[in-house]
Amino acid sequence: MPVSDQGVTNDRYMLIPRTAIFVRRGDEYLLLKGAPTKRLWAGKYNGLGGHVDRGEDVLSSAQRELMEEAGITADLWLCGTVVIDAGGVGICLFLVVGENAQGEVKGSKEGIPEWVQKEALDHLPVVEDLPILLGRIHPMKRGDPPFSARSFYKDDRLHIAFNE
Repeated sequence: MPVSDQGVTNDRYMLIPRTAIFVRRGDEYLLLKGAPTKRLWAGKYNGLGGHVDRGEDVLSSAQRELMEEAGITADLWLCGTVVIDAGGVGICLFLVVGENAQGEVKGSKEGIPEWVQKEALDHLPVVEDLPILLGRIHPMKRGDPPFSARSFYKDDRLHIAFNE
């Protein structure tokens, strides 16, 4: 369908595609401790990832981001999506699990990737939604249907509503 037939108008919700990658081995996750110079989440732990660039699909974007931010590759699969209400333009966050990591982990300008035990998250500075999302992702296996959720703030508190 050509662009003119897509129905894109200013009264419809617009979304920017991003990936969040959670490479795991057992109960450990490869998380990125944000560089102190980062505009957002400096010094906080988060998944790896970033924007889906024009011309990329979600998994290709995730592979690129994983290589750029940690210097590794992994077997990736989509485990869920979260639509983040950010006001006028929102974010469509594609959550990706990585398994069978290959290569030597190395840092980048984004921060230092570290293998972190899931239970250690309670004692680390983390991005606000990380414990909620990992709680949902942790029991999932490859082949499970991806979940769908939306994220928003109400009364200055983060809410994540999962579509059950």
